[in-house]
Amino acid sequence: MTTTTASSATEQLDLPKLGAELERVLRLRSNPFGMKLFENEADMAAIPKIRRPKNIHTTDQIVGQASRLGWTVGITSNDLVGAQCKAVIGLGGQDDEWRSGKGMVGVWYATPADSAAHQAAMPIVPIGRYQAMAVSPISSGRLNPPDIVLFYATPGAMMYFINGLQWSGYKRFDWSVVGESACADSWGRALSTRQPSLSIPCFAERRYGGVLDDEMLMAIPPEYLPKALAGMAALGGNGLRYPFPQYGIQQDVRDGMAASYPERARK
Repeated sequence: MTTTTASSATEQLDLPKLGAELERVLRLRSNPFGMKLFENEADMAAIPKIRRPKNIHTTDQIVGQASRLGWTVGITSNDLVGAQCKAVIGLGGQDDEWRSGKGMVGVWYATPADSAAHQAAMPIVPIGRYQAMAVSPISSGRLNPPDIVLFYATPGAMMYFINGLQWSGYKRFDWSVVGESACADSWGRALSTRQPSLSIPCFAERRYGGVLDDEMLMAIPPEYLPKALAGMAALGGNGLRYPFPQYGIQQDVRDGMAASYPERARK
């Protein structure tokens, strides 16, 4: 897997406007935010109003500061608690000790073989190219542009967003669940493949990153946002909107379905 930089077309996107529309359509409870990797730490440090951690954190916490607090935060490997966080975003780890997963044996996995298999299954950014990473709400426009955009939403909102992506140019999405370290399923996969990547956030994301019990995480290259929003607008025009109004489990279904499928109306 290789990472690629954002295209010139992505640089022309009005991400603050797109983010505001995403918040409106999906009723988001936290900020959509961007994540960007930097080959030089100095470029990260030059971002306007960037904050640097005063304590050691997980990447989940850094992400939470952008999503929940609206902060722009930059990190290097020295700011992260261990190899697992560093490895996912290509800032460290990825050596034989990390690949063994020995620290997770007896905690998350029964045997050394199970733990090593988990490490091997994680989508990660290759090591060696990047020195730093930053996150920031896309409303700020500070990353100009980010490598990926991320947002937390309920399962229903995520399904509607995916329906928007599938409105035209349909494709089936297949996503992974590595279990613990699910950040590899979201930002690790999106950064390394530049494909939309949905995850069920893991224990660490919920304990340390402030992720709520009913939230999922989408990580997506920003150039997909106009397509998803256009698709959701088309669905809305057909009477299919989020949040989904409950119809009732004992009603005659023909009356409800007739709003979108006239031929299903009660005769």
